[in-house]
Amino acid sequence: MLTVQMQNQDPLNPVDSSEYAVQLATFSSVEQQVLTNDLLQAMTSQISTSGLAQYANWIGMEVLVEAPVYYDGDPVQLSLSPDNLADDIWISVKNADGLEVDRRQAALGQSDFTWSGANIQNGTASQGLYSFSVESYAAGDLIETSPAMAYQRVTEARSGQSDTMLVLTNGQEVSSTSVFALRAAD
Repeated sequence: MLTVQMQNQDPLNPVDSSEYAVQLATFSSVEQQVLTNDLLQAMTSQISTSGLAQYANWIGMEVLVEAPVYYDGDPVQLSLSPDNLADDIWISVKNADGLEVDRRQAALGQSDFTWSGANIQNGTASQGLYSFSVESYAAGDLIETSPAMAYQRVTEARSGQSDTMLVLTNGQEVSSTSVFALRAAD
């Protein structure tokens, strides 16, 4: 715009150099404001698309996920999804080292299961992380093994590389897209 003004100015009545400098400074200031607004818009867009604003409301709530659960002495409530063709269902409990510490039969049609913390030797499991799997059998043959789900409390939401990550009470991180259900904490 300033270039066009200089090309088309009256040579007998040129623009004062101080007025030209003021106009140049004004255009520079406007350009900086536009760049700042673009940067703020990009930052706002990044925060809202990362889901942190949405998932901040999940802190303190419980999410149903397929992830190891920290056993602290209180019974662990599990949600089961056995194969529909199963005629026998077993729950396998493994410690953080992957060793089976307990194995219990579940009733057909049972969708919830409570693990009391008992172990195979009829003792009590020590505190720590445990993973649970549902083994579905038909006519004595294993037809499916799937993870059992449990509700766990969310303590933090973090922006991950491609998704928002939720930090659970036991310190584990799970993807927000791996959540099957959400509920208020007890």
